[in-house]
Amino acid sequence: MPRMTGAYALMEVLKAEGVTHVFGNPGTAEGAIIDALEHHPDFTYVLGTQEGVVMGMADAYARLTGTVGFVNLHIDSGLANGISLLTNAWEGGTPMVVTSANKDVRKLAEGRVPLERMTEQFTKWSVEVTHPEQIPSVMRRAFQEAKTAPTGPVYVSFAANALDDEGDMDITPSDRRFDQPRPDALATIEAGSILAEATHPVLIVGDRVAQANGVEEAVRLAELTGARVYNTGTGAVNFPAGHPQFLGPLNATMPAGRAALAEADAVVVAGSSFGGYLYFAGRALPPGARLIHIDQNANEIGKSEPTDVGIVASPKAALEELADDLDARISGEAREAAQIRRATVAEEHAARRAAWQQRVEERWDLSPMSTERMMSEVADALPTNVLIVDDSITTRASVTGAYEFNEPTNLLGITGGALGWGMGAALGAKLARPEQPVVAIIGDGSSMMTVQALWTAAASRIPVVYIICNNQAYRILKLNMNVYKTQIRQETNPDSKYLAMDFPVRFDIAAIAEAIGVRGQTVEDPATLAQAVRDAIALNEPIVLDVHIDGAV
Repeated sequence: MPRMTGAYALMEVLKAEGVTHVFGNPGTAEGAIIDALEHHPDFTYVLGTQEGVVMGMADAYARLTGTVGFVNLHIDSGLANGISLLTNAWEGGTPMVVTSANKDVRKLAEGRVPLERMTEQFTKWSVEVTHPEQIPSVMRRAFQEAKTAPTGPVYVSFAANALDDEGDMDITPSDRRFDQPRPDALATIEAGSILAEATHPVLIVGDRVAQANGVEEAVRLAELTGARVYNTGTGAVNFPAGHPQFLGPLNATMPAGRAALAEADAVVVAGSSFGGYLYFAGRALPPGARLIHIDQNANEIGKSEPTDVGIVASPKAALEELADDLDARISGEAREAAQIRRATVAEEHAARRAAWQQRVEERWDLSPMSTERMMSEVADALPTNVLIVDDSITTRASVTGAYEFNEPTNLLGITGGALGWGMGAALGAKLARPEQPVVAIIGDGSSMMTVQALWTAAASRIPVVYIICNNQAYRILKLNMNVYKTQIRQETNPDSKYLAMDFPVRFDIAAIAEAIGVRGQTVEDPATLAQAVRDAIALNEPIVLDVHIDGAV
């Protein structure tokens, strides 16, 4: 076995794993890693000047390339900054290996932070390396853990002596993963029996459907059953938005979501779970409704809702076999009933689209411009091959209203609740998909969390178009305050000053962009917005369109 330092062994492991990009913000503790990178020019080091930017870049890059993203941060201080967006990667199941260096183990008496304990709540595995010869095996397991379903982030800390000292190194990459586990045959039969008898079936899809490439299978099951289809995920296209059975987003824990499910007698949940910030007593499903829950993550099944059939399997494989079983068992009469249901749901779908168009027309001439007008103008200007990075927060309803997401290549969205993801994610997305124009739609509050991403865009010449939804507020907090007062506190005449939720001094994000080295343009007139978007995409350089919009609730 070759003998080398731990830092050089790390480089050899990364090469063996096929890593090409290192996303990082280094510190003194990472000196050994940076020195080793200087002698390995095949790696592209993408510097972010704030750790949230780095995490967003790696998250998007990993999700779009289907590889494990590699991140290197700085000891406890840098790692702490990155943890906020590590929570999004954890919730979304992003395959990522996050690393940082630590003090030499001989500094124990003087005080050294056990870094692995900082991240263990938000990772599949969190560990510290204290000897150079541990590096190959630990990194092999780290990559293996990250890409094994259910996928997710892993953290590795390197003690300084493990990087500097030498050892005999066995550099062997992690194995190839073939993660499409099939469902248990009995589970498929039981689930098929429930659906065959259902008269009001519902299909709820989450981001792990898209992650498993199971969209076609979801469509087939929906069409066989005539089910009403809802989406819980915001990170990907889990069901074509233009499909006549698709009825949009649903949070089954909220009163409005429960009302939408009031007539359901059979509910299939695939690649998702029931959850939310606020607590509402009782079950999400109506009495008598049967629940079939499909997920590769066994911990999600039955976590909050009593489940009749829990299927631990790939959503793609489970939906496929469930559709096969149903197709073989249902009668001609049942198929006819499903067709009637499909027609009824299609009317709901059409009514939903008509309501959107009516809202656009009613709010067309609003000043400042409405989100509906903003996104209608933006959608008209986008090329068909665009990749939209969506961190729009409260503008999201207008994003999905104006732009019909039918292709998985057109959307990459935030998967957790931590603001600041989109600014860095747009850069990672462009590095992953250089052939696609990348347009990031970002809330103003979220953009300011990681506005330092604009420096990386300028320094690395990454041509992303940022469209900032500048409504001069944390509008999501206002909406949630209204929910809290009306639905938790049960106030009939709620009133709030929305303390600390407004920005009395508007963020001039176009000016910030210019100061950092990125072209910036403020857009207040909606009639000029579509052309501004076309011009920005044609420039093929980083640019910020700071769009002033209405922030009323």
